[in-house]
Amino acid sequence: MSADHLLAIDVGTQSVRALLFGPDGSLAAKAKIPIEPYVSPRPGWAEKDPESYWTAIGQACTALWGDPAARRDSVAGVALTTQRGTVVVVDRDGLPLRPAIVWLDQRRTPGLPPVGGINGLAFRVLGVRDTVAAFQADAEANWLRVNEPEVWARTAKFLLLSGFLVHRLVGRYVDADAAQVGYLPFDFKRRRWAGRGDWKWRVAPIDPAMLPDLVPSGSQLGALTPGAAAHLGLPAGTPVIAAGADKACEVLGAGCLTPNLGALSFGTTATFNTTHRRYVEAVPLVPPYPAALPGAWSLEIQVYRGFWLVDWFRREFGQAEQLAAAARGVEPETVLDELLATTPPGAMGLVLQPTFSPGVRIPGPEAKGAVIGFGDVHGRAHLYRAVVEGLAYALREAKERTERRTKVPITALRVSGGGARSDAVVQVTADVFGLPVGRPHTFETSGLGAAIDAAVGLGIHPSFEAAVAAMTRLAEVRDPDPAAQARYDALYRRVYLPMYDRLRPLYEEIRAITGYPE
Repeated sequence: MSADHLLAIDVGTQSVRALLFGPDGSLAAKAKIPIEPYVSPRPGWAEKDPESYWTAIGQACTALWGDPAARRDSVAGVALTTQRGTVVVVDRDGLPLRPAIVWLDQRRTPGLPPVGGINGLAFRVLGVRDTVAAFQADAEANWLRVNEPEVWARTAKFLLLSGFLVHRLVGRYVDADAAQVGYLPFDFKRRRWAGRGDWKWRVAPIDPAMLPDLVPSGSQLGALTPGAAAHLGLPAGTPVIAAGADKACEVLGAGCLTPNLGALSFGTTATFNTTHRRYVEAVPLVPPYPAALPGAWSLEIQVYRGFWLVDWFRREFGQAEQLAAAARGVEPETVLDELLATTPPGAMGLVLQPTFSPGVRIPGPEAKGAVIGFGDVHGRAHLYRAVVEGLAYALREAKERTERRTKVPITALRVSGGGARSDAVVQVTADVFGLPVGRPHTFETSGLGAAIDAAVGLGIHPSFEAAVAAMTRLAEVRDPDPAAQARYDALYRRVYLPMYDRLRPLYEEIRAITGYPE
């Protein structure tokens, strides 16, 4: 067998997956190791032992090679994609000094001196002082410096999870530029660490020597060290190719290379992404993230606690469906989706606004979720439909905001993430957007995107365009139902869009009275 397969390691929040892709994008073999997402030693904290990720990678690879379809001698190279924004600090020997601060962590460092001078004046004129202050308070470097000075004094390298794991793989402090999503002094426009005079160094006070070197997606990070090779079950010296963060790889794996294609991610945080070859901010002063494609950016608008809402509904209201699923030997989501078939589009006027978590700009710090339109006809099935429809409305709003900023109309959609497994959810999405929705041939689009980076970096395909053409395709396309689309369009424009502005004063009063959110 020729060595033309790619091992993609996908380190998510709830699992670690080892995925073996062929040069045509087919998934030859897969192994998945569930992991505990995090522990909360204090309310709002989310931490995890960094070593547990490395252990799970070894376990996933061991399980992968136990599959007769997985041939080690077919592997041309390795690519890594990980959850975004999880921070690991290590000492001079590369050993973690404390648990990783997981991306879901909500700790903050209030009361820090604001940025002054010319930058401070400019922020005041532009009306973004609160945005900059939020960046400063949320930066993990500030929290460590103030609350754990003994750890900060011993910190030799300040890494994202991707950089920590790449160091384990190749023995160098190097990372993909497309993985740098977090509270870091990163220049998103130039896809490199910020220049010496950039204000980000003042609000995230990290010594430049503490950061890894950066390389573009598709470039070689190094080669597996003997220890890493034994851990993964591959020969020492196997090339490791830079990919990007999980969302960036997901967009690439869904085949969304052009700005007219919208990539929807139905994950814990639901997102709407488009790929652009020019730098443009979908929300002013909120930068686009680096795409897993050199010289490109992924415009992303997030719906915080997106498909977390589905888990919330199942946990709080879906006990009957969970019992039924266990009795039938299927996933609870399968039974939950049957609820959608018992209710009409529009949920008899029940409309949910999924702003369940506050934001910096959109939504604002006062944000709360809301459900309006309750009547005596409504039951759990209607509420579940309202959850699914509310998420689709929020993502459609993100699409329209992107179109206004870029002047590029979105003509088709691709879906990824756990929620994309549901036929009913995909159909609701098509109906709300009024656009065809394509489902890729594999649900492992994040791993596939990393494999595409590796395939180009290793010369298996001559370009990203050729790799995407060869390795991505659609399993099916769902077209909108005209009757459902008309009802959704009316509810979206006449009810959903005005909701936030009309409820904002009440959210602010609730916040003032209760102190929640802080």
